[in-house]
Amino acid sequence: MTSTQPLPRGISALIPDARAKATPGEKAAAQLLHLRTATVPVPVLAAAAELIAPQLEDPDPATRDAAGAVHARLLAAIEDAAPDR
Repeated sequence: MTSTQPLPRGISALIPDARAKATPGEKAAAQLLHLRTATVPVPVLAAAAELIAPQLEDPDPATRDAAGAVHARLLAAIEDAAPDR
């Protein structure tokens, strides 16, 4: 048997629940706000770009946006580190 909590009624239905869980995309976006610079070897950047690439197709739009922003930064950092520059 599973138990579920009843939906709020009356005025309490209008008050936002502070216990609402953030989506993975919202968590990633909040964490990205604090990321400014990092110094790592290029192979680590390339591995990170490969690891985050599947998230570009995530069903959560916030996750896709955050993954796209991080992926673009990783690719730009790899490009900037190219030895011919």
